[in-house]
Amino acid sequence: MSDTVGETAPAAATDPVLQRLSTLDRFLPVWIGVAMAVGLLLGRTVDGLDDALAAVEVGSVSLPIAIGLLVMMYPVLAKVRYDELGHVTSDRRMLGASILLNWVVGPALMFALAWLLLPDLPDYRTGLIIVGLARCIAMVLIWNDLACGDREAAAILVAINAVFQILAFAFLGYFYLQVLPGWLGLEQTALDVSVWGIAKSVLVFLGIPLLAGFLTRTLGERAKGREWYESTFLPRIGPAALYGLLFTIVLLFALQGDTITSQPLDVARIAVPLLAYFVLMWGGSMLLTHLLGFDYPRATAVSFTAAGNNFELAIAVAIGVFGVTSGQALAGVVGPLIEVPALVALVYVSLWARRFFRDPPSPAPTVPDPGATR
Repeated sequence: MSDTVGETAPAAATDPVLQRLSTLDRFLPVWIGVAMAVGLLLGRTVDGLDDALAAVEVGSVSLPIAIGLLVMMYPVLAKVRYDELGHVTSDRRMLGASILLNWVVGPALMFALAWLLLPDLPDYRTGLIIVGLARCIAMVLIWNDLACGDREAAAILVAINAVFQILAFAFLGYFYLQVLPGWLGLEQTALDVSVWGIAKSVLVFLGIPLLAGFLTRTLGERAKGREWYESTFLPRIGPAALYGLLFTIVLLFALQGDTITSQPLDVARIAVPLLAYFVLMWGGSMLLTHLLGFDYPRATAVSFTAAGNNFELAIAVAIGVFGVTSGQALAGVVGPLIEVPALVALVYVSLWARRFFRDPPSPAPTVPDPGATR
């Protein structure tokens, strides 16, 4: 995507990271703001655009949006050094912290915020709880890369989220919408979701770019070597991640632009718990990983994978169960409206906060073999 979402390692403490961002990355909030505005404008002014975008779907997601997501994720996953994943999977503290944050803390926090801040709006409340159950497997890779997080760790954590999503989403939906409210004497809501439908979404939006990235790196390094692959090939495909991100944002907001702009007060009510959720999840995760002694790259990977949500899945589930015009669907649509600028802002906060974390350990020096020259 540029230097930072390209091939440079995290900058030294004496070289401010923000100054090393390319012009493209430095003004990322501007490009995202423009993309959101263009999408909202298209959704309001072009008749039939939403029907055209929704005419063909992949895993309950509009085909053009699906293409944008795949283009966005492929360059990031092509940058992962798959031969180093063993170092990540051996870090049980990191894996345990991520699972705890994603599948215990995250859903519970969204449940609490939804009930505290939207007690009088049951449809929006249910939509937010669904958003909290859908853990991120897509855009989080972009935010992690921009914040100089550990790519290999992010790839593993996203894969773990994908597996848990297939296995646990329906169960957690039942628990947080029926069982827990029943225990607390609150209103209950039924959620009938297909495990296979969730699996298809994961296979398409994670499986395809993951396989493409793995094959690209494996075949590219085999043919030309790692130095050529990382210094020549990756910078060429890097900007595609940003273009895919902006394209996806334009289409997402075009698809729901009329809904968002016609109900500004409802959007504002939904935005408050969402904003609180992103800030609390990211901030709490960074604090926890700091207390656990994580280095900055791994702390960043854990924190962004904990703070992000799979809004594609949340929107698809809300529409499939409650209908396209439902309050639950609107809550899902507002998700990326708040998540995208919130997590972009947290990228910059993360780059500033790296001074409080220890640096990752340096590779052990190679000791020459005295007999090697004999």
